[in-house]
Amino acid sequence: MIIAPQHRIYACFFFFAAATGALMSRLPELQTHLGVSEGQLGLTMIGMAIGSLISLTAGAPLVEKLGFRTTAFISTLGPAILFAIIPWLPAAPAVFVVLLVVGLLVGALEINLNVEIDRLETLTGKRYMNRAHGFWSVGFFFTALFGAMIRQSGLSAGLHLALVATIVVLVGGYLIYGATNAPKTARSQTEAVGHRFAFPNLGLLPLCLIGFAAFLVEGAGIDWSAIYMRDVFAVEPIVGGMSLTLFAFFMALLRLTADPFVTRFGPRNVAMFMLGSASLGALLVGIAPGPALALVGFALMGAGCSAVYPLAVSAAAQRTDRPAAVNVAAIGQVSVVVFFLAPPLLGFVAEWINIRASYLVCLPLLLAGLWASSFALGTKKVEAPMHMPPEPIGPNG
Repeated sequence: MIIAPQHRIYACFFFFAAATGALMSRLPELQTHLGVSEGQLGLTMIGMAIGSLISLTAGAPLVEKLGFRTTAFISTLGPAILFAIIPWLPAAPAVFVVLLVVGLLVGALEINLNVEIDRLETLTGKRYMNRAHGFWSVGFFFTALFGAMIRQSGLSAGLHLALVATIVVLVGGYLIYGATNAPKTARSQTEAVGHRFAFPNLGLLPLCLIGFAAFLVEGAGIDWSAIYMRDVFAVEPIVGGMSLTLFAFFMALLRLTADPFVTRFGPRNVAMFMLGSASLGALLVGIAPGPALALVGFALMGAGCSAVYPLAVSAAAQRTDRPAAVNVAAIGQVSVVVFFLAPPLLGFVAEWINIRASYLVCLPLLLAGLWASSFALGTKKVEAPMHMPPEPIGPNG
């Protein structure tokens, strides 16, 4: 049996998302168990964001030292195991600490997988970044969907998360076990050294702006779409839920299928087209006179923000001013900050103006991301491809 290196990376994204989605699907029970309010639960969950920021800021040298295989073991299997512990903890502070540790692992996973994908792309001349992030979207959507069914069955949160952790450890561990580290590219051999901390520098700011725009739309679509449909059009729950379903479906679909288009048309053109689609979608949601047009807007938003961040990550990894791991970590900081902080900020806009305005305020930043894409993303790879055959299963690859 032959497993290609990129398939092991896809599995890491999928299993991490599956474990995270399982926890998110059990948040109502966790809130009841801890006896906390929504605001207190939010402060507890922010431990993951804090841990991720710490890891993304200072973890790149350690990830480089450990290598892909060891880091993948720790950062993919570790969160699933820690999530399974959470339902048994007695108080919110203990959950915060566990999520802080999970965040440290998430930051390492972000650096490790994205850098390894960039090296494989350079060595093979093929594109895997969008498909890899697509498996994150599929994993999260899959486990959230089945999480609702499992909750309906009456299975406890503790047993649910323990079952997910067991599957991740057994199947994910098996797939990671035979992995080998991709050779460093000629570009990475000449990268600058001595960067112990990862912060966005001036050259990276346009790519951060692109990522900011993409994650702003993702946060608005995931967190507020169903509430928008309820408050604006007073539709039935099943119709309101279609907004999130369409958003997630088209986001996953485009991530899984975007790579051939990137190869043919180049990152710049694809990103500009997608951000243009996301802008049109946000505008439609902001002004839609009826639910049908709003649903079209959510579909365009999901498709439009799908591959933009992976393209920005690829461009960051290809820069030669600093090591790839440092630049990937720096742009990852933006994703963490925006993903966790943007939805509450948009909520304040919805509260003080109206919920339509929370989508319209995304337009200036989407247009700024569109402008940055016009010059910050390249049209093709800068290194010649090299053939790298699939690896057989085994401890030594």
